[in-house]
Amino acid sequence: MIDVSSRDLAVDIARIADDKKADDVLVIAVGDVLSITEYFVLASASNRRLVTTVADEVTARIRETYGRSPLRTEGVAEQLWVLVDYGDVVVHVFAEETRRYYEIERLYKDVPKVDWQQ
Repeated sequence: MIDVSSRDLAVDIARIADDKKADDVLVIAVGDVLSITEYFVLASASNRRLVTTVADEVTARIRETYGRSPLRTEGVAEQLWVLVDYGDVVVHVFAEETRRYYEIERLYKDVPKVDWQQ
């Protein structure tokens, strides 16, 4: 397993999601308000199949690049909100309507956003 900072991992995940045509990709630093993780990566997909495709690509590329597998993955069967948990980074891939409904970023509007597009 390759050692990488949590921030760098989150940024890499955001770029992978963006490469797979995810929309509205956002990285937020939640470590100061949540004790369970350091970063959330949020991404939307225009349809259910793309939700799974983005989550699968993140899992495959992070395993290939860093030798890391998720601690757990949830929501794959439903394809509305897939959560990929790496411990220090939690990835949320939403179907667009599901993301609008839950408004996760509104709950964390006061936490810092990471500029991953540099």
